[in-house]
Amino acid sequence: MGEDGLSPAALSTSKWDAADYARVAAFVGELGGAALDLLDPKAGERILDVGCGEGTLTKKIIERGAALLGIDNSPEMIAAARAKGIDAVLMDTTDIPFSSEFDAAFSNATLHWVLKKEQAARAIFRALKPAGRFAGEMGGEGNLAKLREALDEELIIRGYVPPVEASNWYPSPDEFAAVYEAAGFREVDARLIERATPIEHGIAAWVTTFRKGWLDRAGVPEGERAEIAAAVADRVGSNVADYVRLRFIMRKPA
Repeated sequence: MGEDGLSPAALSTSKWDAADYARVAAFVGELGGAALDLLDPKAGERILDVGCGEGTLTKKIIERGAALLGIDNSPEMIAAARAKGIDAVLMDTTDIPFSSEFDAAFSNATLHWVLKKEQAARAIFRALKPAGRFAGEMGGEGNLAKLREALDEELIIRGYVPPVEASNWYPSPDEFAAVYEAAGFREVDARLIERATPIEHGIAAWVTTFRKGWLDRAGVPEGERAEIAAAVADRVGSNVADYVRLRFIMRKPA
């Protein structure tokens, strides 16, 4: 998962500090409960957690009696998940090698980090058994627009050039459905949910944790990041992040 969620599971545009993530990002797992309910894991099912991160939601799936494999492309996150007793392996979403092995797949706050979205969709499709379902949540169209604009404005004022290439894919429901239908999925139900989210540790901590990769690419020295993050928090004027989520469920044909 990533930025607003667990660590990215493919073509990451950010790098993660597991301890820092655990401190600042507890809200991510808490807010992913609705997507988990949509998955509705059953005892005895084999489920693939795409972008398991440090395993907060992964544990909840296991508690419902499912057999689970978590994948993530962050070694730090995989180590944290394994420390919780989770079966987790280092793997990019685009490189999933499985074929018709899982009853269901789940992903929370990861797919917006996966820029090779068509390749990822095909890989997840292949991993599912016929009639298998894929449910989850990610950043959707308009996600964090105010926060991202505030950060870029602050970078420009200080003489830095924000990266030209996007670090995230925040699709509309139609755009998302088109990618996954092209991969073979059917019954794709994708909906945007506006969810302004209070950040317990504040917007400045959010910036240094979830936009680390953006600051890396802009060439911002470590010593200046706290000051920039504080300035962004002043621009935003509250500790509320303007999240827009895209929640989805779909099926592989029987």
